[in-house]
Amino acid sequence: MSLVKKELTGKQKAAILLISLGPDASASVYKHLSEEEIERLTLAITTIKNVDSVQKDEVLQEFHNLAMAKDYISQGGINYAKMILDKALGPNEAANIFNRLTSSLQVRPFDFARKADPNQILNFIQNEHPQTIALILSYLDAAQAAQILSNLPQEMQADVARRIAQMDSTAPEIISEVEQILEQKLSSTFVHDYTQTGGVESIVEVLNGVDRSTERSILESLAIQDPELAEEIKKRMFVFEDIVTLDNRAIQIVIRDCDNEDLILAMKAASEEVKNIILNNMSSRMRETIKEEMEVMGPVRLRDVEEAQTKIVSIIRRLEDAGEIVIARGGGDDLIV
Repeated sequence: MSLVKKELTGKQKAAILLISLGPDASASVYKHLSEEEIERLTLAITTIKNVDSVQKDEVLQEFHNLAMAKDYISQGGINYAKMILDKALGPNEAANIFNRLTSSLQVRPFDFARKADPNQILNFIQNEHPQTIALILSYLDAAQAAQILSNLPQEMQADVARRIAQMDSTAPEIISEVEQILEQKLSSTFVHDYTQTGGVESIVEVLNGVDRSTERSILESLAIQDPELAEEIKKRMFVFEDIVTLDNRAIQIVIRDCDNEDLILAMKAASEEVKNIILNNMSSRMRETIKEEMEVMGPVRLRDVEEAQTKIVSIIRRLEDAGEIVIARGGGDDLIV
């Protein structure tokens, strides 16, 4: 039995790992930790006076194996990772690695479904209760969920979208029961834990992938059922930074309809990419004027910047509704012919 496996705690192993990595790499790791984790890890580092080469090598090897296992899991799932590690390290060492991962590894429910064809999933779930469909879609990739939502009966689309947006946490026994719908055809691996899913952000990602007619139909129905929810979804459907996805002609039309003061404020906290694409679609005279005003502008409140960006986003959505510009989406009705 090695010294690392027999005597060192997980905290001590982490401390040795950071000592071995050096100050620059360790500082980068700290950026991803909570204050409490940093305090505990720092204390552990201060208690370690000397690290011999055997301890260092074993800790680094263990870290490498765990990182490799997680990488394989992300590529092809648990079974794929086990198969690769069995061949690379032998079944005993592979089992040890997965035992150490058990406490921290979270495999999302319906992992199998994210590798399946959306049409196949649709065939299994289209006759289920809207709440069941919403639960499954909330765990799928946004592109998959968008394709399935687009192909559901129109009268069901808004109901399912609303249920995804309002979904919070789901008990493991319910998730397990719903997974049985698909497990006859597809394999399934999941953890028994309360898992956060759904919500407004989830349905926004899904709606960003459907065609415009489906999106409009769902939002119109939601506006009748739940006006506040529909408005919240609309606000998040297209954010100011998404202006980089518009073509030059569309950006020029947006600039034409915007107040110069709103443009200046909105660009105050924008990325360089957004600033450049807006400025490059202005006339030379307007571009110079805007640049000068931005240079002399003093500090502004973030709230004012956000309000200006919201105004511009509203203009963009109004122009799209009027058919003057096109926002690229996953559906085929956005093709220009």
